Amino acid sequence: MATVNLHGLTIPDEVMTAEAADAAEQLVAHLRLHPTPSGRVVLCVEDAPETRVVVPAEAFKLFIDVLDELSKGNAVTVAPVHSELTTQQAAELLNVSRPYLIGLLETGRISFRKVGSHRRVRLADVLDYQAADETHRRAVQRELTEEAEALGLYED
Repeated sequence: MATVNLHGLTIPDEVMTAEAADAAEQLVAHLRLHPTPSGRVVLCVEDAPETRVVVPAEAFKLFIDVLDELSKGNAVTVAPVHSELTTQQAAELLNVSRPYLIGLLETGRISFRKVGSHRRVRLADVLDYQAADETHRRAVQRELTEEAEALGLYED
């Protein structure tokens, strides 16, 4: 299976998926045995031991998260939270159609600005909407489950 580039994202092939899974597993196991109280991790280059790079622990944890996603066959991208997205990019991130996203923008559920005739959406606003929507979805699911249990329609 070959690596495919889709909208600038590399979809991991089987080799990359396996290597990422192995690397993530090793790093997580190492961190469990050797927690870093300083909040930093020092990386060394195998072929050049004099080369040492100090990495903040949060960045290292993000690296492990990236490896974990790659190990599941998911493409990964990193973007600054203040970056702006096109409506198509925002729709893809939310896994909705572009017309549906436009409706969310026009009703004020997600804020946006216009650049000429084009709408631009802040990544942070899309992520905030996504989190709020997920919270709402879980609350509705809990409520429906409670109603089903009260009516005797649902058993554990």
